[in-house]
Amino acid sequence: MIKGADRDIFVALAQDAVEEYVRFHRVTPVPSPLPPEFVVPAGVFVCLKKFGQLRGCIGTIEPTQPNLAAEIINNAISAAVSDPRFDPVTVDELPYLHYTVDVLSAPQRVDSMDELDPKLYGVIVESGFRRGLLLPDLEGVDTVEDQVGIAMRKAGIHGGEPIALYRFQVTRHGG
Repeated sequence: MIKGADRDIFVALAQDAVEEYVRFHRVTPVPSPLPPEFVVPAGVFVCLKKFGQLRGCIGTIEPTQPNLAAEIINNAISAAVSDPRFDPVTVDELPYLHYTVDVLSAPQRVDSMDELDPKLYGVIVESGFRRGLLLPDLEGVDTVEDQVGIAMRKAGIHGGEPIALYRFQVTRHGG
């Protein structure tokens, strides 16, 4: 459970979920009573870093769980053991992990790239059934063109294909 008054409750829940799952192969229960911050469902990304390097990051654009606590628990465990770019986190790594939890606002469709700002907004690029997302305020992503281009590549969308653009904001916990 969430412990320690000095820990951000979003980060604490993600860390507790990862540690419980990696150590004991158990899913952390949703806190009861549910703190008010966790009642409303939302999309969320949970990222793990080890020595400053990405170690796992999984998220949902829109909520898939009944509340934010369940979304964080699910995505934290997935970031630790199911990110296809990395091997599953081991018990020995747990003391070295740093967590961030990004809670997403509802995506808003935009009509042009002029309505985007890579420092303020994340971006979703869609073409047909393909969809790529990039969080805001990422190191090395300084222009709208960079941000949209990376999101397109993540989705397998090629230049010249028709796209729909969406923006969203995040509340970042940890960092």
